[in-house]
Amino acid sequence: MLFAIPFPNISPEIFTIPGIGFSLRWYAVGYIVGIVIGWWIIARSLRQLELWRDGPPMTRDQLEDMSTWIILGIILGGRLGFVLFYQPGHYLAHPLDIPKVWLGGMSFHGGFLGVIAAVWLYSRRHGLLTPSVADLLAIAAPAGLFLVRVANFINAELWGRPTLSPWGVIFPGEAAQYCPGFASPCARHPSQLYEALLEGLVLGAVLLVLAWKRGWLKRPGMLTGLFFLGYGAARFVIEFFRQADGQYITPDNPLGHVMRLGEAGLTMGQILSLPMVAIGIATLLWARRS
Repeated sequence: MLFAIPFPNISPEIFTIPGIGFSLRWYAVGYIVGIVIGWWIIARSLRQLELWRDGPPMTRDQLEDMSTWIILGIILGGRLGFVLFYQPGHYLAHPLDIPKVWLGGMSFHGGFLGVIAAVWLYSRRHGLLTPSVADLLAIAAPAGLFLVRVANFINAELWGRPTLSPWGVIFPGEAAQYCPGFASPCARHPSQLYEALLEGLVLGAVLLVLAWKRGWLKRPGMLTGLFFLGYGAARFVIEFFRQADGQYITPDNPLGHVMRLGEAGLTMGQILSLPMVAIGIATLLWARRS
């Protein structure tokens, strides 16, 4: 390997408290800081009355109340999504591992479903305009996506497929040694950073510009539809560079395709992203007509 980037020596743990076994990990901080930034974005949007056609859809107190629901939706949905979508066999055999969120293992698609359920229930309970509330979450979510994907990179998890590209990263452990068709140690696509860039920075910047500069908050549902479409499309493309989960990889299926289409195929991440693209398009069409 002549051209590759060595993996930076960053510990996944920020600090550990001896004796009680508690560690604060970058992964957890990514979620916490992402939620705080998202809350700030929503609070600022609610204060700017000129952004809304008929006034903000909720009050500051309701935002604080709903934040608890959203946090529970993220944690419960994300964890259960990971358990059901990616490693059901392991957690069926080791059910006590399911609550151990601090060890990693969260599904964005599951967390997203959890947030949808939380927002819908809260909006129904308090009589809020659900599409406008969803738009606020759409512009707030990319900040958390960016930070969590960077934390995935620090954890050296969810790495990409082997590559000869000069920006490939030599991840530690199995990632560098198990590289069928490539000499070991091999470099891999830093797919976590690809996701941070597209799903976090690019999508987030587009949504904020449309919300704060182009008046899209006055058209309930438009930002939500674009978020669904943008995330689903970005994740679908990045899956071509991302290593599939281990339980789907076999000697006859090295790319981990869940659905085979001749010589090509789709990974679990791509299959879960296609409904998001479809929902995004449908939501945009509905919002335009409304």
